[in-house]
Amino acid sequence: MSADDPRDLRRRLPLSGSGPATRVAVTGMGVKSPAGSTVKDAYATVLSGKPQAVHVPAFLDLGLPVTMGCPVQGFCPEAYFSKAERRRLDRTAQLGVAAAADAVTDAGPGFAGDPARSGVYVGSGGVSLAAAMELTDHGRVDAAMPVTTVPRIMPNATAAWISIRHRMQGPCVTVTAACVSGAMAVGEAVQAIRAGRIDRAVAGGVDAPLAPAFIAAFARLGALSRRNDAPCEAGRPFDDRRDGFVLGEGAAFLTLERTEDAEKRGARIYGEITGYAVATDAAHIVGPRDDGALLARAMTTALEEAGLTPHDVGHVNAHGSSTRPGDRAEAAALRTVFGGSASGATPPIAAVKGVTGYLLGAGGAFEAAIALLCAGDGLVPPVPNFGGGADSAGLDIVTTSPRRLAPAPALSCSTGFGGQNAALVLDPVPSRWAAGA
Repeated sequence: MSADDPRDLRRRLPLSGSGPATRVAVTGMGVKSPAGSTVKDAYATVLSGKPQAVHVPAFLDLGLPVTMGCPVQGFCPEAYFSKAERRRLDRTAQLGVAAAADAVTDAGPGFAGDPARSGVYVGSGGVSLAAAMELTDHGRVDAAMPVTTVPRIMPNATAAWISIRHRMQGPCVTVTAACVSGAMAVGEAVQAIRAGRIDRAVAGGVDAPLAPAFIAAFARLGALSRRNDAPCEAGRPFDDRRDGFVLGEGAAFLTLERTEDAEKRGARIYGEITGYAVATDAAHIVGPRDDGALLARAMTTALEEAGLTPHDVGHVNAHGSSTRPGDRAEAAALRTVFGGSASGATPPIAAVKGVTGYLLGAGGAFEAAIALLCAGDGLVPPVPNFGGGADSAGLDIVTTSPRRLAPAPALSCSTGFGGQNAALVLDPVPSRWAAGA
């Protein structure tokens, strides 16, 4: 980006209107995902467009109506936790604490500062699902109940363990907003830094829902794909033949700090989060509004906060749930926001869940990280299994292979049960990942 680029000038001045003046940089990333357990591996897998859904042996053995999922690949708990710690932390906390630790390491030794001015923000779909379902499955109600039971199922356990590990004594917040949780945790951390309440934060999301009872519950709801004979063909965002999502597990965390602080300490900056907004449908406990009006409002508000117009967006990371009502509502929202842009069409659209599956509370944070890397490298990942149809009319869905474009801001969208909607605007610094750094 040249010194004369108007977008660069915008980033160096206070934002106009109601937007805050404080700039917030992303200086570290850590992931544990079905696409890989390092940022570099996950990024490469998403760019490949190869779905990661597989049969889960436990689901096959139990004869569940859905026998597939997207488990985390390449995670070694022993690299992060002692034997005693592994007994105290359930699967959810292990994934979250490990991903957060990677993000802090990635940010560099200068990231640590005043503990009282450092916060932790964790998004999760609810209680520690794996541990809770384990208790339900075994029905343990006697004196043999493990002493670690309560700490393992506490909704705020992951956030607490992250704060303990990194001695962060500021806000320790757990956001539970269904599948918007990760995006909202990141956005709320950004707002806290902008408001001057803290100087830095570790923020992201985690969920580990690949437990038989949880699969059975989502299958009963009709949310999961039944393509058990072809798991890699099951996740198909916006495609007219979609029949539900594939459930996955994962964690993703970002380190956030004031851009001026990051520049002073010579940190590598992935980019900035320049816009964030949420809105609620207030219509149905699990179904979205058909018109996507509140998701459109969240997107528009986030862009306004960033000082951008729809025409400035390089690509959109769509929520892309692979459910018929969800994709239809999101498509309507995208047409509302971008239909009147100068180009007359939507920007290129990615939908990462076609590769990773549906990561619940981790999804929004994971996709924000990937979208920021893609925006910096000028690459939009392909959506697997997309064959088109009426529901995707007017959307520029990227297929087959990554599409190249100039580095530009990305818009990442999240929706969830309860009518939750969130949008993040990610402004990149061109990265060196594509060059093999």
